[in-house]
Amino acid sequence: MRSVEEQLSVIKRGADEVLVESELRTKLERGQPLRVKAGFDPTAPDLHLGHTVLINKLRQLQELGHQVIFLIGDFTGMIGDPSGKSATRPPLTREQVLENAETYKAQVFKILDPAKTEVAFNSTWMDALTPADFIRLASQYTVARMLERDDFDKRYSSNQPIAIHEFLYPLVQGYDSVALRADIELGGTDQKFNLLMGRELQRAYGQESQSVVTMPLLEGLDGVKKMSKSLGNYVGIQEAPGVMYGKLVSIPDSLMWRYFELLSFRSLEEIAQFKADVERGANPRDIKIKLAEEIVARFHGEEAAASAHRSAGNRMKDGELPEDLPEVSLPSSEAMPISAVLNRAGLVKNAAAARDLLAAGSVRVDGEVVDRSCVLALGASHVIQAGKKAFARISLVSE
Repeated sequence: MRSVEEQLSVIKRGADEVLVESELRTKLERGQPLRVKAGFDPTAPDLHLGHTVLINKLRQLQELGHQVIFLIGDFTGMIGDPSGKSATRPPLTREQVLENAETYKAQVFKILDPAKTEVAFNSTWMDALTPADFIRLASQYTVARMLERDDFDKRYSSNQPIAIHEFLYPLVQGYDSVALRADIELGGTDQKFNLLMGRELQRAYGQESQSVVTMPLLEGLDGVKKMSKSLGNYVGIQEAPGVMYGKLVSIPDSLMWRYFELLSFRSLEEIAQFKADVERGANPRDIKIKLAEEIVARFHGEEAAASAHRSAGNRMKDGELPEDLPEVSLPSSEAMPISAVLNRAGLVKNAAAARDLLAAGSVRVDGEVVDRSCVLALGASHVIQAGKKAFARISLVSE
């Protein structure tokens, strides 16, 4: 295994906190593979790049020689994680959870090595607990301590209802660490309370407390709010290569290095070289192309990445786009439907013409045919083609 200092450098890359670093150092100094746990509730079938920040860190720990446990919360998924929620979340059925869990496994193994990954379901031990076991588990924590959680505190203070089963969620997540005898648990910054619960419960059950590594929540394509499908500022890992490529090339320059740090597997030295190149006058778009090609290749393969590059017009010698491609900036305070983009950018005569082209399948965004449901995120920049001859590179900029 690599030296303790080298391992800590890898673990801390992009991390928000390591709790407690001295304890983690002691664990690493033993020279034995550590059991690294990360839990995912399969509450939706599709993952986006924001989810992969955690999975990427699992891969790095896997490559350091540690035992990665990809925990699917099929039991906790039926409770519904209340983290950051202002209202009680409706629980999923067992059937919904298991169906989503299967899609999760297919997606995460595009990053993790399946031969070196232990997949666990927390229903395995939670279903086996007796009512007396649950009472013992619940006795380990007080209501007052539970209300220290920011989201619970806000809801309680504003007279928003909190269901009793929501208090069980952090207890069950913490007990997962007991059942798995985890040495390290990874989670997002919004999971810190639950992660620390695992430390306390392990002590209560006579185990050494796990170390906790929290990872930041990745900003979406707008560079402001966290990546979310509901906000439309996401990159889905199952999206078409051209769509994925176009979104990544269009991220704001200010977000580029954040994405490199959290999503790229390139070394920090190589990323530092890219930064130096930009400082010396290199086009930031050329650097973003490297990121886009790496991410697309990870999920779709090298050929798909090369094809997406060509389709986006980065090889103008192939005659795909005019060399004098106009650049258009559209001020906006929010995401914009493609029909409005076409009209405001002057690529069509009027709104009716935009609708006709979209209905005919004659509008392309970064090489991919789109329909009227397409919405461009604020801060995005895309090569858009309307019909056979109207082209422009269009950016949505904050008003």
